[in-house]
This record gives sequence, structure tokens and C-alpha cells, in this order.
Amino acid sequence: MNTASKKTRVVIVGGGTAGWLTAGIIAARHPLLGENSNTELVLLESPDVKNLGVGEGTWPTMRDTLKQIGLSERAFLSCCDASFKQASKFAGWRQDPAQHYYHPFTAPAGYGLLSLADAWIEAGYPQDFESWVSAQGHACERQLSPKLPQLPEYAFTYNYGYHLNAGKFVALLQAHCTEKLGVTYRQGHVAHIVSHDSGAIKALQLEDGNTVEGDLFIDCSGFAAVLMGKHYQIPFVSQRGVLFNDTAIAAQVNHAEPQTPIASATVATAQTSGWIWDIALQHRRGIGHVFASEFCAVEDAEQTLRNYIANDPNLQQDDLTTRIIKFDPGHRKYFWHHNCVAIGVSAGFVEPLEATALVLIEKSAEWVAEQLPRSPSAMPVLAKRFNQLTNERWQEIIDFIKLHYVLSDRSDSAYWRAHQQHESWTDSLSEALQLWQSQPPGLYESSNRQELFSSASKQYVLFGMGFRAEQWQSCGRLALQQPLIERFRREVQQQVNRVNAQLLTNREYLQKLRK
Repeated sequence: MNTASKKTRVVIVGGGTAGWLTAGIIAARHPLLGENSNTELVLLESPDVKNLGVGEGTWPTMRDTLKQIGLSERAFLSCCDASFKQASKFAGWRQDPAQHYYHPFTAPAGYGLLSLADAWIEAGYPQDFESWVSAQGHACERQLSPKLPQLPEYAFTYNYGYHLNAGKFVALLQAHCTEKLGVTYRQGHVAHIVSHDSGAIKALQLEDGNTVEGDLFIDCSGFAAVLMGKHYQIPFVSQRGVLFNDTAIAAQVNHAEPQTPIASATVATAQTSGWIWDIALQHRRGIGHVFASEFCAVEDAEQTLRNYIANDPNLQQDDLTTRIIKFDPGHRKYFWHHNCVAIGVSAGFVEPLEATALVLIEKSAEWVAEQLPRSPSAMPVLAKRFNQLTNERWQEIIDFIKLHYVLSDRSDSAYWRAHQQHESWTDSLSEALQLWQSQPPGLYESSNRQELFSSASKQYVLFGMGFRAEQWQSCGRLALQQPLIERFRREVQQQVNRVNAQLLTNREYLQKLRK
């Protein structure tokens, strides 16, 4: 595969965010230009396929990814109509429709040194957990930016990710990968796949008669799953029995005024049979209703979405067009087979409640880039390890999304009541909930060393949803840590009073950036 006379050739099938992000991550780690390069990377995209284009919320991991592949944050924010995402805001997920909470990206004060969650429980749940341990929710309520104006690119006051225009992001990545990183771009539609006797892919024959050979093939072809699904027919593991939502109706709506405030969080507002996402960019908002077709007709779901938009005076109301996306929630049984890896929607897809689509692309591409096979003999071992890790990540995502529904006390529809049925809970989630009855999620409770959701994230959702640790007992270390607890509590209040007072709003920060 990798000899003195032959470069390792990686072929990515499919563009979109998955394809170009994967290309950028691999090319950044394995330089494609210069005489010392031992890697080639070809991205093959069908001109007939339209990108899904709804992955518009990222995790803070995207800051490191953009920096790693050599993109300026200023250019990214400008080119992609991007804004800052500091949290997810959950509204209407409990019986009281006015109740909401934040899942911020900044961990609780003192995280890693002590458990403010235990201190909060011992204090008798004195206020919202998130506002007791962090000042970021306070900043989000005021649409503040996550960084002081004098900070350099990618540095932060509060941890943050982004909201972005998916189409513009793809265009930026494509230009950067082809012009700066040496990625070869080809257009063509796969007509036939040529295999080695071993079953590994040797080449792709295109409809125009050309052939694309490679050593490692990465399937980023979305729902089509040209390699993993159609060619290898790797089984799909549906999670419809756990996560009921299988349809989304998406819309893009302009701000009513140029100075309309830009929200600091993705807003997820629960509905009778699903929830509505609301993502604010510089010039528009991406809004969509994801729901379970078993409990709600498409026409009713669209009307719910239109009512949501009509009731918001900060949105333009004319010429609203929508797009319907149907999906089976779940993932492939395997993600690496022979010399083929699935990344993105070709590997799996679930509702975007915690914006896991892009972070899974990042994590998968980083793993492949680091472990890029140097010999065919390495493939089976790498495939086994990648499959195990990715399967664990999917299980973690499914459990964490389901957690939001399980904790809800809503019972106003068959949809919410169905989520309360234990038959729809995974064993791993049931086990975790039993553990958390006596102790809050902790740093070292998981056996997964590469878990996506930290114990801080679990605490924010658990306690934001009103969970109470009924079997919790005070421990002696809390008394010993009291001076430290008081110190971190003061720090939270100081951030609210001083730091937040120095932050510009998102709109002000982004306008200043353009000058």
C-alpha cells in the first residue's frame, strides 16, 4: 500500500460537510503537497446529488478542527454567515410550558477539582442548577458573545461552538481543501465497483467511463450510502423503538430587521409530537420541526412549524418554503468493512437534539487520519477497533438523546407517554438512571475513555429537567471542601457581575469583526 514508489491513495465518495470536512482533516495531518508527501486524496462527488444541508450547529470541537486545517476564524465567521453557539436551550420539555434550562458548553466551576453538583444537592436544590454552577446561561439570556473583544482567534471567555450556513461552509471547505491543501476534486457518478478477490474495493467505475482507483475508500455519500449500503449491504440497525422521531420539516427564515438580536444558543422547543429547532445566523435563522410520523401527520407538523414562525415578530413572514426530510433513526452495524469507512449520514443519522452530526464526522475523520493504514495487513485490526469505538459512540448518543425524553414529566400526548414506557429505554440508560439516584454523574463513572458527553453535560440535562437524586446521601468530603465550594460560587457570581458586563452582544461582536 505504501512503498517508496507508490503513494497511499484515499478516495472520498461524496462531498457535503462530511466529505469536505473529512478531506480537510486528513489532508492537514498527511500533507498532500511537496516531494515528501506519501498520500493522495481524491474527493469524488456526483453532480446530481443535493447536499442534506441541515447540520448547522457545532460543538466546541469545531474550533480546534478549523484551526487544525488552517482556516482563519474571522474568514469562517464572515464567509459562512456564522455566529457563536454557547449552549442548547430546552424550552417546554416539562409540564410547565414556561420552564426552560440551558445545557452550556462551559463546565461547572471547579469541574475536575470538586463536585458542585453534590454541593448543590446538599444545599437543597436552591436554584436552577446551571445558574448555580455557571455564568454562561446568564450570558446566553442576554445574547452575549462568548469572548472579550481583545481575545485572539479561537480563544474564549466561555467555551463555544458555532451556528453556520451549511451550504456556505461546504463551499469554504471545498475551496480551502483544493486550493491550499492539495485535495483533488472530481465530479462523476459511480456506476460500478471493482473489487479485489479479498472483497476489498479496488476501483470505482464512473458513468462517463473513467475509473478512480484507491487504497482506502471513505463513504460520505449520505443517505445513498453508495459503498457501505448499496455495495457491501452492511445492515442498518434501526433505533426507532428508542428514538421515535423520523421526519423533519426544515425552513430558512430571514431576520425581520438587520439589527435583530442573534441568540447564543440553539433553542429546542418541545411540541406535542416532537420539537422545533431554532438556530440563529447573522442574516437568517434555520428553523425546523422534527417529529414522529407515528404520532403526527406531516400536514399538522408543518402547521405547527408555521405557527411557531408566525408568532415570532423577529422573523420575516413572507415567502416561507419548507423541505421535508424523512429518515430512519439508527446506524450501520459496522462502520469499517474491508478498506471502506463510512463517515457522516452514510454511517447513521438521528434527530439533531444535541447537534451530534458534525462532531461525529470530526471524531471519525480524526481517528482515520491518525490511524491511516500503512499496509493492507493493518486493515482488519483497525476496522475492529474503529467499529467498537464508533458503536460505543452511537450507543452513547442514543442514550443521551433518549435521556431528555425519559426525564420529561409531560403526559399531554401519546408521544410523551410512549417515551415513559420502560420498554423503549435501553438497558444502559436504565442502569445509569439507577446509579444517578444515589450520586450525580461523575468524572470516572464511565468505562468509555473517549466518551462524547462529559459528566458535566449529563448533570446539566439531568438537573435541568428536574431530576432529583432520591437516594443521595451527604459525604464527609463536602464539609472539608466548603471553603473551595464557596470560592467557586463567588467566581460564578463575579463572572455574572463583571465579565458578562464586558462582553459585547453577538450582533455587536460580529459587526465589529467585519469592520
